[in-house]
Amino acid sequence: MTCGYGVDGGESANPGARGLPVTQFVEAVDKHKRRVRHGMVKERARILVVGGGYVGMYTALRLQRKLKRELGRGEAEITVVTPDPYMTYQPFLPEAAAGAISPRHVVVPLRRVLDRCRIVIGEATGIDHEKRTATVNTLATEEEGAGGRRITYDELVLAPGSVSRTLPIPGLADHAIGFRTVEEAIGLRNHVLEQMDIASSTRDPSLRDAALTFVFVGGGYAGVEALGELEDMARYAARYYHNIRPEDMKWILVEASGRILPEVGEEMGRYTITELRRRNIDVRLETRLESCADRVAVLSDGSRFPTRTVVWTAGVKPHPVLAATDLPLNGRGRLKCTARLAVDGAAHVWAAGDAAAVPDVTAGEPGRECAPNAQHALRQARVLGDNVVHSLRGEPLETYAYKYAGSVASLGLHKGVAQVYGRRVKGFPAWFMHRTYHLSRIPTFNRKARVAAEWTLAGLFKREIVSLGSLEHPRAEFELAAGEKPPQGPPSDTKGSS
Repeated sequence: MTCGYGVDGGESANPGARGLPVTQFVEAVDKHKRRVRHGMVKERARILVVGGGYVGMYTALRLQRKLKRELGRGEAEITVVTPDPYMTYQPFLPEAAAGAISPRHVVVPLRRVLDRCRIVIGEATGIDHEKRTATVNTLATEEEGAGGRRITYDELVLAPGSVSRTLPIPGLADHAIGFRTVEEAIGLRNHVLEQMDIASSTRDPSLRDAALTFVFVGGGYAGVEALGELEDMARYAARYYHNIRPEDMKWILVEASGRILPEVGEEMGRYTITELRRRNIDVRLETRLESCADRVAVLSDGSRFPTRTVVWTAGVKPHPVLAATDLPLNGRGRLKCTARLAVDGAAHVWAAGDAAAVPDVTAGEPGRECAPNAQHALRQARVLGDNVVHSLRGEPLETYAYKYAGSVASLGLHKGVAQVYGRRVKGFPAWFMHRTYHLSRIPTFNRKARVAAEWTLAGLFKREIVSLGSLEHPRAEFELAAGEKPPQGPPSDTKGSS
């Protein structure tokens, strides 16, 4: 996406080369010197931002504000390449899955927020920094048949984020679903309600048992919050089924390490386990998923659970595009960066967020890196945007330094845990802190107002328990009417659908 109006790249930057009189040439040079002296961009700059998530959107927004005059004069342009035309505010995905927030309110439309930028919807597949070019596959690439589009740049901001880190577990690719996108969150909500419908209507005890068994793998934020919110929703929905009780459902959390939610501290992690088990959620520590082939979850402790739902939230890895660059990576595949958010040893390249290994200058131990979480990503984006502007203007760069304040997590309606500045909070106060903090962080007043309004209405009316699973196949009914055989089951069997 390009932020700015662009200028004719073929025009000479030397006034004298266009045949101007000496007087005008001198005046043009003086004007250029004054522009540099007054803190303006030295020359036309093409800035490419790869990624439209936390870091990508906030960095482009920062650049858009800081370079407002330069963009208006055509002295700078910003292009943002992103696979989706929106930024997903991931901390609200569990509430979207539970129906507490409308899906469209957890995403921020990039074209509206970055109105002085040009959005390119596509995936960056490779970067040749030596030639200052990025290869992008857009929505039209396959139709055009001309190969990827090449975008040139002067300054490169890499913020592609991360993708789910999977393991070669039998059946995982066929039957599991992740929890990183709004599509996955809403698909999982529809799926859980659909499984309750199946369980309510079947006469087969084994099918009923499998439909009411839900396995979540990974005890980090995504897994625990998704499990907590969906179990809470399903428990509420059970009151409307004549033959399903909350006790009939099995909710299982599988974690390979000896604790969950390490970000909130050991004590709050133990409290979370106690709270989940009090809700009849089976928490299994130091346990791994070994197989989910044939819709049977096999755990490393020997347990076997027939299930139609496996949710994989066991970690992330850097975006694959990083491996398709000529830039330095660390052992985990993240970009080696300095404390000023510049890629180490590569001029005019910047990175932050999940893609970057940024030194934590506030830590007492050398070599420690900033955790790849939203707290750091939001703050790194501000410093990154400022440093790109400083670099263009020939000004000193800032050092990123932020001491981690703490963490908050929701465990369902009116339930939560938090550790903020060393203080431990649990129950309703922690849940309220979670909502308040993230409401303040979601971009734009428009989204803040809509989310607050939905929370207010949710307190006055009953929860929605409608499954819209048919949205995954909107043409099914028409195909049936047209005489074609409709799909027998969503391709999302990979997402745990029936």
